[in-house]
Parts: sequence; structure tokens; C-alpha cells
Amino acid sequence: MRIAAVLQDRCQHRKCNRECINFCPKMRTGVEAIVIGEKGKPIISEELCVGCGICVNKCQFGAIKIIGLADELRTEMVHHYGENAFRLYRLPVPKKGIVTGILGPNGIGKTTAIKMLSGIEIPNLGNYQDPPSKDEVLQHFAGTELYDYLSSVYKSNVRTAMKPQYVDKLPQSMTGVVRDLLSRVQERMKVEEAAEMFELTDVLDRGLDKLSGGELQRVAIAATLMKDADVYFFDEPSSYLDIYQRVKMARHIKELSEEKQVVVIEHDLAILDFLADNVNVVYGTEGAYGVFTLPRQVRTAINVYLDGYLPEENIRFRERPIEFTSSPPRNEWNTGTLLSYDTLEKDFKGFRMKVNGGDIRIGESVGIVGPNATGKTTFVKMLAGVIEADKGKIDTKVKVSYKPQYISGDTEGTVKDLLYSAAFDTVRSGFFQGEVINPLGIGHLMEKAVRTLSGGELQRVAITLCLAREADIYLFDEPSAYLDSNQRMNAAKTIRRMMEKSGKSGMIVDHDIYFLDMVSDSMMVFGGDPGHEGTGEGPFSMREGMNRFLRAVDITFRRDADTRRPRINKPESRLDREQKSAGEYYYAAN
Repeated sequence: MRIAAVLQDRCQHRKCNRECINFCPKMRTGVEAIVIGEKGKPIISEELCVGCGICVNKCQFGAIKIIGLADELRTEMVHHYGENAFRLYRLPVPKKGIVTGILGPNGIGKTTAIKMLSGIEIPNLGNYQDPPSKDEVLQHFAGTELYDYLSSVYKSNVRTAMKPQYVDKLPQSMTGVVRDLLSRVQERMKVEEAAEMFELTDVLDRGLDKLSGGELQRVAIAATLMKDADVYFFDEPSSYLDIYQRVKMARHIKELSEEKQVVVIEHDLAILDFLADNVNVVYGTEGAYGVFTLPRQVRTAINVYLDGYLPEENIRFRERPIEFTSSPPRNEWNTGTLLSYDTLEKDFKGFRMKVNGGDIRIGESVGIVGPNATGKTTFVKMLAGVIEADKGKIDTKVKVSYKPQYISGDTEGTVKDLLYSAAFDTVRSGFFQGEVINPLGIGHLMEKAVRTLSGGELQRVAITLCLAREADIYLFDEPSAYLDSNQRMNAAKTIRRMMEKSGKSGMIVDHDIYFLDMVSDSMMVFGGDPGHEGTGEGPFSMREGMNRFLRAVDITFRRDADTRRPRINKPESRLDREQKSAGEYYYAAN
């Protein structure tokens, strides 16, 4: 079975010479395999296409996908958005007593799937011109678990609650203070109980438009948990949260699953591993198609995803497996000191921060961990020269490139304009193309206006822009935000590889343990009373830094025997108790 997809956001039909038509062998013989639609963009006939791939390679914007799929999927199409548009195959089925996880890249139908499972959207079974009724959909799924589930949903016998993906858009759709929002949904628990559970007591009377991303996320999770529903959907619940809050959130959702059906979409693999029982891996091509696999036990599912190969279906969906270091990074650096700073202090009249003096060595990548609102971003801004310390000095001789935490998409022009204006020669070089542009998937974004980029696209462009600038040290504040799990691994490897090959240093603030494990040589640890007082220490060796950090979080990690990836131990399990007693919170072997 062959499918053709034209990615509408990439197609720049006014800037090309219609190479897709001019080079198509069928078109040259007079067979109209490709025609121009009403909007001026190509429409490809899947029946007439021979799958030569010439149009795919000739399209300078990467807007065409010609994909061969297994014939078995022909009868398993769940939804099709239109001619040459995205299509989805199969759906997961929520089950009581377990957390069902969904794992896969952005843009391949995960959010679409939970909308269908919640009854918000009705599957069209591939018939987008004359969509079937609910009864016809049920007839299609007769005899399957999905029939029983959807039948209950369509008869309104199942109440659903959904935590939306984009919590930063809540202030645009709702007004008032946090207390008003939570008061409308206090069914399973009262406002005060939910506020205490998610540390929202101090913001109950604050307007939604005055909340940070982390506070909005906690409000959204609290509001979802407060509803008395049968099935709960959580779409990316860890975004904006620090590791403390992520673990706490995961524990509450696991408790909920003991009596309810729970489905979670999550890109933080460590949290997904800790949170989910079974996981449906989703593979496909962004904007073209997505396929849900059968559920697997969470460890097996994540290992399959990292390996990029589905043995039962004999399908490889990633060229190379994602690998982790099997042993801790070296403890000491023999290179010279690049940057030194004294003990730094800053008082914002309500929040005080102190960072003990330290050194950054040439070629060293330093991970920075700690709770939100303890001064990590403030410290990075001091190094970048954006904020001055009240006390203490920083060696200002070094050249700094800085990627801020919050990225603005208000820049005029295209991505190409932005990157070329910052570092034309670097961006055009073959080295940078191979090491950064291609791995981060920036090539097809070059002609897009910066204002039109999604959060994940903007983040990848910001990482690229930071790496393109000539500098001695590169500062990244939360580079994994908005990225899916695959993009996070690619970004981590890209940053790491650039630091190693250029001999430059880096400092990376992030909350994703997998990301930090792949990118860091050493670790700085922040603590204190969030929002009031923060203290930073280090850099420590990776082992010492992670042990200090995880001791405060009260969780331990082990290494997976097959992939060597970090895995959170179950609280009070044998391994958890043994590692805590030995003081080894991170680098246990199994």
C-alpha cells in the first residue's frame, strides 16, 4: 500500500518551479498523476503514482512524502483528514487499574487519538468526504475491545476528563482567578485539598494570566483530577514542571489509576517509565501518517522505541538506535579553566539567591538541576551578562552564546533570514549542516516565517541559533521544552557532539533526566525555598551532583540492563532501599 502526503505548511508553491510536476515520469508520459489544486498546491493521485520518489527528492522544501505501508494496515485506518493529508491507523484502548501510556513523536496523531477516545472527535474510517455515523463506526469495530469502549462513550455512559496539551493557552480561553476555575470542578475533592496537593495555595487568588507555565500546568492537572470521571486523559503533564513536581504528579496519577482508567501522553521517558504500566508506541511520519502498535509492558515499549525497531511487525522506524553511556562520565577534567566566578549573590526583594564560587573548564558540559524558582535561570543570565550580581564577580573575558528559557517568535522574516543574519558563514558550512541543521530537522523550516513556528520548531531554531554563534561557552536554558522524546535525544546528542568536536564548554539547565544524562559531564545543584531563597553549588562530578540532587528528591535510579538508560526505582522497593543505604542514587548497574 502506498500513501502520498503533501505537507501544506511546508509547500511554498509560489517560490518553486513545480519540480514535483516537471520531473514526474508519469506526467511526462501524459498521465496526470499530479494536478494543481484550488489553493495552488499539488494533489498527488495515489492510484497513479508509481512510487519512484523523484518528486520527494526534487521538492526543495521537503513538502512531499511518498510512503509504502504494509497492506495489512489498509483495513485499520481510523481517520483521514483529506486528500494527501494525514491519516491515522489503530487506536489504543484504556483499561481500568493501569496507566496506559502513549509514546511517539509530535505530529503523528497522539492528541487526535485521545480526542477520539474522549468522544470529542468521531473517526471517519478513511471516508473524509462522507463521514460515517457513530453507529457505523461501532459496527466497524464490532467484536473488539474498542467497540465496548466507544459504545459506552457514545451512549454517554462514560464520563471523561482531559488535561489539555497547551496549558499556556488557558488564560486565553478562561478568565478569573485560580479559585474560580477550581471551584467549578470540585467533585472528587475540595479546592483547598487540591491546592495543598499541588502547592497552589499561594496562587488561589491570582489571575490565570499572571501564572507561570509550571503554575498553569499544576492548575490544569488539579482541575482534571478534581473531576469525577471514569476515564482521565493527561496530554503531556510534565511540561514546565521541575523533577520534584514531575515525580509528585506521577504518584498522584498512579494513585488515580487504581480506581479509574487513565491514559497519558508523555515525552519525558524517565517519568513515563515511572508512571505507566502499559505503553502504546506510535510510529509514522510527521504530518503524513501515524500507526499505534499493540500495548507493551512499559520497559519493553521504551526499549523498543529507543532501538527504533518493532520485531513483531519487522518495521524499523529509526535509522539508528538511541544509546546511553553505560558508565558514569569521568570525574575530573585535565583541561584548563575557561571561566571562574566568585560567590554570587542577588536580591530581588522577595527572592534571594546565592551561588557558591566555582570554575568551568574548557570543553566541559555542565548540567544544572534543581526545583523551579530557586535561581537557575538567574545564574545563567548572570553568566550571559543579562543580569548583574549584587555581590561577586564573573570572569567576563570569555565570549558567551545564550539561549533563553522563554523564546519569542515575534521576529520578522524567515528562519533562513534569522540564522543567516546571525552567522551566515557558519550556517552555510558543511560541518554545521551535517552536525546541527540536519540532525535537528531545520532544513525544511528555512523558508517558514518565524512567527508561524510551533513551540517545538521555535525551540530547535533557538538551539541552532545559539550553536551558530561564535563563542567560548554556550548557555542553554531548558532546551528540551516543547520537544518530543525523539527530538530531545537528537538535541542532546547535537549539543554534546558540538561541544566535543569544537572543544567549547556548555551549561545546560533542564528537568529531563535522560536529556541531562546524555549531554552532561558534571553537575551544578540548586536548592532552597522556591520563590523565596535559592542556593547553587558545584560543579560536582556527575555522580556526586546527581546523588546530591536525587537525595533531595528522594528517588533513586538504576540502569536498564539492555539499553543502559536511567530508570526510576519504585519507592521502597528492594533496589530503592539498597541504593539509598549505600548513598548511590543514580549509577547503580541494574
